[in-house]
Amino acid sequence: MVLIGTAGCGAGATAPAPAPERPSPTPSATPVTGPYVALGDSYTSGLRIPPQSGSPQGCGRSGANYPSLVAQRLDLGDFTDVSCSGARTGDLTASQRTDDGTNPPQLDALGAATRLVTLGIGGNDAGFLDVLGRCAIENLRHGLTGEGDDAPCRAYYTTGAGRGEVQQKLAATGERLGTALDEIKRRAPQAEVLLVGYPALLPEDPGRCAGTLGGGIAGADVGFVSQQEQRLNEMLRQRAEAAGVAFVDTYSSSAGHDMCEDAATRWIEPLAAGQGLAPVHPNAQGQQGMAAAVLAALRQRH
Repeated sequence: MVLIGTAGCGAGATAPAPAPERPSPTPSATPVTGPYVALGDSYTSGLRIPPQSGSPQGCGRSGANYPSLVAQRLDLGDFTDVSCSGARTGDLTASQRTDDGTNPPQLDALGAATRLVTLGIGGNDAGFLDVLGRCAIENLRHGLTGEGDDAPCRAYYTTGAGRGEVQQKLAATGERLGTALDEIKRRAPQAEVLLVGYPALLPEDPGRCAGTLGGGIAGADVGFVSQQEQRLNEMLRQRAEAAGVAFVDTYSSSAGHDMCEDAATRWIEPLAAGQGLAPVHPNAQGQQGMAAAVLAALRQRH
């Protein structure tokens, strides 16, 4: 299904994604040590980014995803990546079936010896990409009939049939995430745990997406979707604080690198993704930017 128009967009030159740098040690710095275990969904696994590796192949793990880059920069040889495309919080403690193999429960990779854990999850539970799909449907319906609000997606979720749906899913996701974080701490009591947020998919200024999205979605609805992602990230931040773990903000550093930027600048692929890449997912530059955010968070704590 074509969600939104697929025309390209050049929104001006912005500095390319920063490659994660090796932290500069200081005499008082406490080194980050392994074993390191990476948990999460497709934004962590690096869906379709080469080189694809690991088992099962259906998880779409990349050797250039942000956990791999963090492990390389910190020289953490004892590194296990069990992230998997499509993962929800339930897949942390139960096996996940993919189109090509079954991923064991992700938390099974943890143990008493684990010293570093990164977790990037929650978007699938909250149905964030479903919101994008619903926006496309509501805008198409509005375009065909001319009936309803000029921001049909926002109207659907605020006063229409989907009223309260986003908030309910966020609340339920938060509860499951809180339980998962407690279980991570129980299984790996000596580990430093970082909950990694989601990078910006869309700009806060809807006008900057006119070339990419065309007339397929109202400007006010672009802003509405952006607000929902920020609410998702805020929920993740609150859950991290409640659990006593670190939250990694990848949204702020990804501003100006959303899917509506040109190919050289964007960290997130648009619906008309580059050849072989996953639509509405981070590309290699995006994974580098996320790795830089994780490394920066670790530097602040050591």
